Amino acid sequence: MNSDVFKIAAEIISKANHEKPADQVLRETFKRYREIAPFDATEISRMVFMYYRWQEWVAGEKTSEDKLRRARDWATRFETNPAFFSSEELRAKAVPPWALNEVAVTDDWLKSLQGESRLWLRARRGQGKNLANKLGHCRAAGEGALRDTLQYSGTEDLFRSPEFHAGEFELQDIASQAVGLICDPKPGETWWDACAGEGGKLLHLSDLMENKGLIWASDRAAWRLQKLKRRTSRAKAFNYRSELWDGGAKLPTKTKFNGILVDAPCSGVGTWQRNPHARWTTTLQDVHELGEVQKKLLSHVANSVKPGGKLIYAVCTLTNSETNLVADAFEAQFKDFKPLPVLNPLALEKPAAARVWIWPQDSRGNGMFVAAWQR
Repeated sequence: MNSDVFKIAAEIISKANHEKPADQVLRETFKRYREIAPFDATEISRMVFMYYRWQEWVAGEKTSEDKLRRARDWATRFETNPAFFSSEELRAKAVPPWALNEVAVTDDWLKSLQGESRLWLRARRGQGKNLANKLGHCRAAGEGALRDTLQYSGTEDLFRSPEFHAGEFELQDIASQAVGLICDPKPGETWWDACAGEGGKLLHLSDLMENKGLIWASDRAAWRLQKLKRRTSRAKAFNYRSELWDGGAKLPTKTKFNGILVDAPCSGVGTWQRNPHARWTTTLQDVHELGEVQKKLLSHVANSVKPGGKLIYAVCTLTNSETNLVADAFEAQFKDFKPLPVLNPLALEKPAAARVWIWPQDSRGNGMFVAAWQR
């Protein structure tokens, strides 16, 4: 492997910390070293994330480059013989101690965290097979709606592909795609994506609605809504309007909605395979504080749901404080909302439930919790 790859990866892990996560340092580094070839950039990213997956195994090494090399050795051993690692070892080293009391920790979950993440694409509705033929190296996640959910195993820079610039697909994790399918918005309805961010789930809702009806998009950060605007333009999604909203009691609109999606800020425990640095920067205090934020968000939007409408709460985390405890608190406060059983699109053989858990070892993507209610 190119020695520069190790040097740059070592530089990145030396700079990453709680205030500046590894993925941010990666982006800044690639902007600074514009001469880095795409293949080398991919290898640097792999090495950095590999290090954080195996951080506790290589803590005794003296230099950052030695730690990276040892992390690669551990990753290779895991790939060839995962049974080599005992349950006790994984519980002690793969996650921070506080997670053992907040997450329903299983051996399968811990092992899923130590493997490399997969890249998922969402084709436009009904176009999965056509897109797979164009791009190659694609495999559909399943039948029905999941034919448009594609796992990509190629090496091309998809952001430079003509299909991407034509709005034929989005890079979106399979668990996030499941959230849109659970929302199941209909053409002509009015929805609110209350924590829209950069618009990943909004684009999916728009596609499911055939660009008909209206979606309100709100976020507390203007720069995210600007990115959302660029993404919707590329995807030709025009049935939306956006407004700043800080998540407080003063809402951005008086509209009543057929459905509201609260894709709330969370600890991101469900993304620990894809973003392993977060395992070592997220604290139990973060989890508890976010749980309170999530309760407030649900209480603020609840009265904007039409009678008979749906409220969908989604978080890419698996902690009890941000999932069941938040849903329990909402149901205790809002008696006019009833739990709404929904199918898990990634496990249609399971019975419908009002609270859906998507685990990384099952989805081959992020972990996700979804709760659904009907007013």
